[in-house]
Amino acid sequence: MRQKIVAGNWKMNTTIEEGMALAQSLLERSSEIPQRVTMVVAPPFTHLYAVNQQIRESKIKLGAQNCATHENGAYTGEVSAQMISSVGCQYVIIGHSERREYYGEEATILNKKIKQALSSGLIPIFCVGERLEQRESDHHFDVVETQLKEVVTILNPSDFSKVVIAYEPVWAIGTGKTATSEQAQEMHAFIRKVLAQHFGTLSAQTPILYGGSCKPSNATELFAQPDIDGGLIGGASLQAEDFLAIAKSFPLT
Repeated sequence: MRQKIVAGNWKMNTTIEEGMALAQSLLERSSEIPQRVTMVVAPPFTHLYAVNQQIRESKIKLGAQNCATHENGAYTGEVSAQMISSVGCQYVIIGHSERREYYGEEATILNKKIKQALSSGLIPIFCVGERLEQRESDHHFDVVETQLKEVVTILNPSDFSKVVIAYEPVWAIGTGKTATSEQAQEMHAFIRKVLAQHFGTLSAQTPILYGGSCKPSNATELFAQPDIDGGLIGGASLQAEDFLAIAKSFPLT
């Protein structure tokens, strides 16, 4: 059975005091997280050390929202994968649609980042997804396949086995819109098919998360789909009650 994951991307939200309070709320109710579900929180860089001190003895895992393309050096303002690992992170989000759109991160940059993450022992959560105009023009499969082929399918099988994929219909992020469960499943199945063409049966074990306005009201329906293994959660992860409800939305079998 594939790993089930709910990863909370806090984005540029919360002061450190607010972030620690949120982490504490999750920690106090961590017994509610189903045994087979991995919960990951990805606070801003400024919070990582403090949040790790809170959760390091718990079942909650720590992730970062981004990492640099280089290991070290004169790169003012950057934070390396090695630094992230040193403060207790186990996961790092790479290629989020907001990084692609606002900071011009494309294949050359993302290849460097995923290599840095893997060499530092981090699990990359690699994001793919199409914009609204790409879906409406029937290019959504081509877009996602290209994103996978530019970065993921060129990895060796050993590195690939450590990667988590997150599908983000960009048109559904922060808009309140959500892909139907059928649309989401169709793309998740397609992603797994593309991965299978390069990695064979290994792709059957790859967790693929849905990342488009997943919330308690739709998580059960989404997570019931055969190729959806969890969610990369944005706004709903900023409320402990909602995030826990999503974590408890997986089918019992």
